[in-house]
Amino acid sequence: MIRMRNLVAAALALGLAGCASEPAHYYTLLAPAPADAGTASRAPFDFELMPVGIPAQVDQPQLVIRQGGQGVAPLSGERWIAPLADEVRAALSADLSQSLHARDATGMPSGGKPRLRIKVDLRRFDSAPGDYALVDAAWTVRQLQGDATLACTSQIREPVGAGYGALVEGHQQALARLAGEIARVAGPVAAGKPTACPNP
Repeated sequence: MIRMRNLVAAALALGLAGCASEPAHYYTLLAPAPADAGTASRAPFDFELMPVGIPAQVDQPQLVIRQGGQGVAPLSGERWIAPLADEVRAALSADLSQSLHARDATGMPSGGKPRLRIKVDLRRFDSAPGDYALVDAAWTVRQLQGDATLACTSQIREPVGAGYGALVEGHQQALARLAGEIARVAGPVAAGKPTACPNP
């Protein structure tokens, strides 16, 4: 009995040691702020970025990667630092603020300044390590004090190198490009001028 107890204790110790040797890695989609952030003149409008919709397949604490044509796999040791929808929204908010030189005033009083409402729904968020990071989004921009509205879609694919860090960086770049496409039409919509969706 004592020997069995010792064997069980040894197995538990080995199991704990194995767990301890493989710590989780955490990632964020929020890119580092540029050195010149905040130095440009401000836009004549603010914007509100609504909660971002993401596909249920990737709405996990773990990074979910593609395997072959049909397979996907959540990576237990590779995790987002916050829920993926929050990560995507934070990244887009920062990228839009930089591209538009405007404030994300979600939940704040208007102060009399014109405001845009931006809604983004990701239809795909594909992660293929060593190959590509892809976002496919449907998005709208509309005036809150007027009738101007524009609804568009964007599909952005970024090549990535080996490693999960490179994969996350690819998604950061894809979201920055998406924010750039939204920013391209936001000014005309805020001004009530005719505009068209960016070319795919």
